[in-house]
Amino acid sequence: MNFKTVYLLSLIMVFCFSCKNNTNSINQEKESNTTTLANSQPNIVVLLCDDLGYGDLSSFGHPIIETNNLDKLAETGIKLTDFYSTAAVCSPSRAGLLTGRSPNKAGIYDFIPGLKKSPDNRDLVHLQAYEQTIPAMLKSVGYSTCLVGKWHCSSRFNSDKQPQPDDFGFDHWMATHNNAAPSHENPKNFVRNREKVGEIEGFSSQIIVSEAINWLDNRTDDKPFFLEVAFHEPHEPVASPEDLVQKYLPKAKNKEEAEYFANVENVDLAVGRLIEYFEKNNIDNTLVVFSSDNGPETFMRYHRAKKSYGSPGELKGMKLWTNEAGFRVPGIINWIGKKTFTGTTNKVVSALDYMPTFAELSGAKLPNRELDGESFVSLLEQGEFNREKPLIWAFYDAINAHRVALRKGDWKIMGRLVADNEELPHIHNLAESNIELVKRAELTDFVLFNLKEDISESEDLSSAKPEVFKNMKGLIELEYKRLLDGSHIWIREE
Repeated sequence: MNFKTVYLLSLIMVFCFSCKNNTNSINQEKESNTTTLANSQPNIVVLLCDDLGYGDLSSFGHPIIETNNLDKLAETGIKLTDFYSTAAVCSPSRAGLLTGRSPNKAGIYDFIPGLKKSPDNRDLVHLQAYEQTIPAMLKSVGYSTCLVGKWHCSSRFNSDKQPQPDDFGFDHWMATHNNAAPSHENPKNFVRNREKVGEIEGFSSQIIVSEAINWLDNRTDDKPFFLEVAFHEPHEPVASPEDLVQKYLPKAKNKEEAEYFANVENVDLAVGRLIEYFEKNNIDNTLVVFSSDNGPETFMRYHRAKKSYGSPGELKGMKLWTNEAGFRVPGIINWIGKKTFTGTTNKVVSALDYMPTFAELSGAKLPNRELDGESFVSLLEQGEFNREKPLIWAFYDAINAHRVALRKGDWKIMGRLVADNEELPHIHNLAESNIELVKRAELTDFVLFNLKEDISESEDLSSAKPEVFKNMKGLIELEYKRLLDGSHIWIREE
């Protein structure tokens, strides 16, 4: 072997070794840049509004309402333009958030009314004891847990006949069954740890934040905490501080609209108080997630909705619709004291994803059952999240005709339900009285939208995109069958 050959072989070996080392260093650098957030056990704060519209925050385009504190959380954290609640109405939305599963599987299909016996067994509806929830999961790895605000997951509130918040893992809770009554001002219907509180002076949003702060102040341990702050605002009956109402009067159509605007800002001010408390008390490593249970109420849909001036922004529909405005809501994530991805993202995220995400962050074991959410830890770490599971909603009492909707990637497909050649009647609850009719109903009259290009769902592409339509049609038929097969049916056993 001559000198030139030896020299060339030596160069090749050095080059290969160098490439291998370089690849290792790149991989190590990538790993160090994406320091895993798993098992970091942050404090977790869920902020949930009631009937807040997609366009009701300044950072989401409202031209008048000032939401400086929430805007700052979005600016310094993650603003989610494609965030979804788990339902288009309150009770199922809350059940889906807590369990990480479609609320239909828990048997919560519509808002839970006051206790009144009915043929559809709606009086039986509640979050059942076997459901596994976020607070219970987090307690298993040492978290302290607290709920303040609206519960609305049972027809028998504060009764031993149905499970209450403490049965689902909340160490401390102060809540109402449904709305703050008689209004947001000086409410009389709060219950604290199964004891009636009586009238509380002030406005609900500020009252529940004060309760949360008191709970944090009185903690005697250093455990991480899970705190759910479920605002009643801006759901009717709306009541707002007079100084804020006067602030908005010059810019509003009338006093009722000014009251709504003031109501949203009062929530923002309450959020600001809580964040300020964290800062003053050096409570860092705290993950804050903000959203709404569903979209905005329609003005005068019922006689008490006279202050419902919520905005869906560019979205079609309102609360109770399966068009986007029914369940696409403002989403904000901010991890206080931790470096994460920051910026605006159009990644598709759902409140269904809270449970698997919080499990990964806390080191908790997920419930041994199929979840409909996915962990978005990769979004926090790198700004990347490509969900594999489609999002599906089946709302049998939807105002719009297409009551089943599914989103997969940029695409959304919707279908009507027809049984015995007639539109399926509006149904609040699945029970032995109607389940056979629902099972006979078939999906039909599909519409298809590209939400990336058409946020307002203005152009049906079912004819223009035949291949996409074929795939999406097959997917919604498959996923709806799976959902219906897994839905809970209420049977009266008395």
